[in-house]
Amino acid sequence: MTEETTKKIHSILIIEIMGTPKEYLKESLEKILQGITQEKGVKVVESKINEAVEVKDKKDFFTSFMEVEVETIDSFTLAVLMFKYMPAHIEVLYPENLILTNHSFNEILNELVRRLHGYDNLARIFQYEKAKMSEEIEKLREKKK
Repeated sequence: MTEETTKKIHSILIIEIMGTPKEYLKESLEKILQGITQEKGVKVVESKINEAVEVKDKKDFFTSFMEVEVETIDSFTLAVLMFKYMPAHIEVLYPENLILTNHSFNEILNELVRRLHGYDNLARIFQYEKAKMSEEIEKLREKKK
């Protein structure tokens, strides 16, 4: 095997979505698939979008998923797919053994940290906005009395 073929990673991603109307789910999954096909360093080998089904005990609320078989040029590209498209499940088909350089592992870890900081910032903003809205609601209640 050449160096190039040993770096490539062949995986299956399962991406799930929920919502309404039923037709919207297929459109959304098709858009996600289109995005994946346009990612640099990613080759979509095969894909299958499953029919949306109604969620139990949730009238007019549907769920669907797609299976996307991809080949990525390296582990970092697979990690980017994971962060960007948030699959419910990832299965690496081959190679059986992955070898990461410290540089590649650092890239993955730094991308993870960057994303976590972004989510942490969003959580802080939401907490601040919630506190402000609670204050405003309390003021309105006091006025009403």
